[in-house]
Amino acid sequence: MQQPADAPLIRIALVEDDVNFQNALMEAIADAPDMRLTSVSGTRSQGLQVAERLEADVLLVDLGLPDGSGIDVIRAAHARWPGCNIMVSTSFGDETHVMQSLEAGASGYMLKDSEPKNMMAEIRSLHGGGSPISPLIARKILMRFRHDAPPAGAPEPAPHKPRAALSAREQEVLEYITKGFTAEEIAKLLGVTQHTVLTYVRRIYAKLEVNSKAEAIYEARSQGLLVQ
Repeated sequence: MQQPADAPLIRIALVEDDVNFQNALMEAIADAPDMRLTSVSGTRSQGLQVAERLEADVLLVDLGLPDGSGIDVIRAAHARWPGCNIMVSTSFGDETHVMQSLEAGASGYMLKDSEPKNMMAEIRSLHGGGSPISPLIARKILMRFRHDAPPAGAPEPAPHKPRAALSAREQEVLEYITKGFTAEEIAKLLGVTQHTVLTYVRRIYAKLEVNSKAEAIYEARSQGLLVQ
């Protein structure tokens, strides 16, 4: 992927205890002209320390850390730095870990079933407003939502919370997100900056009381804000 010469570097913080995978990711990031590694941690406690002073656009987090769960790091980083894009990189593909990670604030979830160098494209997608998810994980999420959905023809359940009052522009951004557009693409379509789009996204999350794109889409549909 060719980047403009004046494009800002994507700053990446890594929380990973597998030395071999850690080194492979570090090499791949070093070879990417549009990326810079700002910190490397190998434990939950170190990751929590990094979350206090996070200087990164993208946070890559493994879940199975030697002293606890990486989900704690995700939750802490998202609470303190909501503008940071968080992606899980793990061997855990069960529904519990997936949903807990998304609820904690992760916007991407990749299994360690591909070469680390192939994750550079996923990092760029995440930084651009996408939500890269391994196909197996995407299927799990789809099956969960399908299982939770009422059967065809069933009466609509009573809303569990008041319908969120989105502005016309927030509604427009939400619909673009649902269609898979990145923040950069939405900015061009609306004639605004990418920063402005991300501000709308944060407002949408706050009004829907969610922490990720997947949750936002699901909640908006459950409230009738999106056409099924």
